[in-house]
Amino acid sequence: MKRLFLFLFLLFSLGIWSQEVSLLQYDKENTRSSSDSRPRNSSTSEDFAGLDRLSDRKLTKFVRKSGVAEKLVEKGDEYFNKMWYAEAARIYDIVLEKSEVKHSLGLLSKAGDSHYYSGNLEKSYQWYNELYQLYTDEIPEETFFKYTQTLKGTGKYRRAAALTKLFRQKRDEPLMELKNLGPATWKGVTAVEVKNLDINSKFSDFSPMFYKDSEVVFSSAKDSSVYTTRRYKWNNQPFLDLYVAKSKNEEGDLMSPKKFSKKINTKYHEASMAFSPDQQTIYFTRNNFGKKLKRGKNGINHLKIYRSQWVNGEWTEAEELPFNSDNYSTGHPTISPDGKKMYFVSDRPGGYGGTDIYVVDILEGGRFSEPKNLGRTVNTSAKEMFPYITDNALYFSSNRSMGFGGLDVFKSDYADGYFSVGVNMGEPINSSRDDFSYIVDSSGEKGYFASNRIGGKGDDDIYSFKFTLNLNTISGTVEDAETGEVMNSAKIALLSKDGQLLAETISDENGRFAFKNLDPLTDYGIQTKKEGYSDETLSVATKENNEVEVTQYLKRIKELEDIKTPVPFFEPNNILFDFDSSTIKPGAANELDKLVAVLKENDALSLRIASHTDAIGSKDYNKYLSERRAKATKDYIISQGIDPSRILSAIGYGEEQLLNNCSDGRHCPPDKHQQNRRSEFTIVTNEK
Repeated sequence: MKRLFLFLFLLFSLGIWSQEVSLLQYDKENTRSSSDSRPRNSSTSEDFAGLDRLSDRKLTKFVRKSGVAEKLVEKGDEYFNKMWYAEAARIYDIVLEKSEVKHSLGLLSKAGDSHYYSGNLEKSYQWYNELYQLYTDEIPEETFFKYTQTLKGTGKYRRAAALTKLFRQKRDEPLMELKNLGPATWKGVTAVEVKNLDINSKFSDFSPMFYKDSEVVFSSAKDSSVYTTRRYKWNNQPFLDLYVAKSKNEEGDLMSPKKFSKKINTKYHEASMAFSPDQQTIYFTRNNFGKKLKRGKNGINHLKIYRSQWVNGEWTEAEELPFNSDNYSTGHPTISPDGKKMYFVSDRPGGYGGTDIYVVDILEGGRFSEPKNLGRTVNTSAKEMFPYITDNALYFSSNRSMGFGGLDVFKSDYADGYFSVGVNMGEPINSSRDDFSYIVDSSGEKGYFASNRIGGKGDDDIYSFKFTLNLNTISGTVEDAETGEVMNSAKIALLSKDGQLLAETISDENGRFAFKNLDPLTDYGIQTKKEGYSDETLSVATKENNEVEVTQYLKRIKELEDIKTPVPFFEPNNILFDFDSSTIKPGAANELDKLVAVLKENDALSLRIASHTDAIGSKDYNKYLSERRAKATKDYIISQGIDPSRILSAIGYGEEQLLNNCSDGRHCPPDKHQQNRRSEFTIVTNEK
């Protein structure tokens, strides 16, 4: 121990001595250049070698000398262009705070970016805020977006909301609010417990992934070397390796982390692992080639996905996948539960934003199909990252403007080959900082994610979460009161105690229906209607997180059999929309033209429009989409010469009035979902 202490003391002394030499050398060179009128051939970097390695205190002492600040900016730019953001941020701070150098748009942008990319949002906000005040009309859109992210990340929510609104208006994006996004945002969840894990270090720990029955593999920059640790210049942390930890208890705690495999970990970055269903094949992200760091044509060392297989009790030498490239990054793999598809992230050309999520089919013989972009329902002009796929949903993180700040976790429902528009999962999963690499177990109740939120142990920490699921359900069967036969296609409404309509559904081929995610210990009404039968209402009370089963009997109204319903002279057909679209298709336009012709021939007629969606995606987004469809339908009719005053209403009802039983969580064929994407019409006779 005494020898180790003396060794460390010697290293410290050598560090102080080297700084004094650097200062002395700089003074000599500066004096010589001022007294020597001959031209000098040495470059700026040669003149300035060593000065940037001084401590902050000593560098501050010299930054006010003539020419030093300008040379430091050049050195900072050199670091910035190499993506050594932690180093660049230190130099820019000293120059901006301790010298008289001009606070230009370029210098402030790079200072803010350096801190933004290395995770220091407070300092990033300082420079972005000054940039916005000095150069409001000149600030680039991308920098403006990052400025709003730092506002959220530092708790300035009102200011962030105002500027985000401006940002979205410039992009012509929907102005949807983010207030009250909590557990109620997720269908079927009543509470969430989030906990920081003991395995976290002072560095970055993230990208957890389930392994075997009771282990979790994760990425970490743990400083595990006894003698020397190589640092990554982006954030001045050790390089990432893959670790594995054991499950400690049912609460999700982890223990005994150790490096995953010497065959997989190298002296550069390895992270974000995914397993085949049999866990005999692994896919992971690496930024080195053949264990030797190389760079692409643009000077950037891009990420690639690698594959290794478990053979004879060990992992084979990793091989890169064929759709990687030296000219762009490919990473963050996740494998579908059936092992047939891989989803991943890439900034390859042709995407929608910074990084997009793609999918490939995993074919026989280790081959892959061509990558396919998941499209606009998932990807945006921002960055989509860290996907995780389950049987019926895709979870991912994005820094899109509709968020709490930094990366937020989003959920996109998956059914019949379609992904719904991603919905923000709200607090406490998301925070004002980066929240990402979310995974959930097969029960849907427990999982992990990473975050650099305030109050953590290190840079990025891994958190466990546990949902309390809402099991309050009223389900039942509709039967004929006389024959006992089950009745399909009956319309069932869920009513509040005071008679307000809460939800509607249709009984299936077995006469079954269900209303889920209800409040506990609450009185409801179940109203059932079917043509030719009397309406019936049943009073039902939910229990404490349990299911209530009922049978609704309907009585036939025999008198109605002899009554002939008059056939209206014109009954407009519904028009249909494509998935996540409000565009009037040619076939729909033909139907609207017939309706317009009738309205033109009959001045005494007016119109009500009701537009709807399927149940894929969040209720809030579907309400917004249905309102767009109602507006598009109304606008088309007006464009064909109908007075706006004759359209009495154009209302979007979202997913509340489905024509079939394709409600949340139910797998239906595409044509069934299509029936619900519609606008309906009611012709009204004006009273004179």
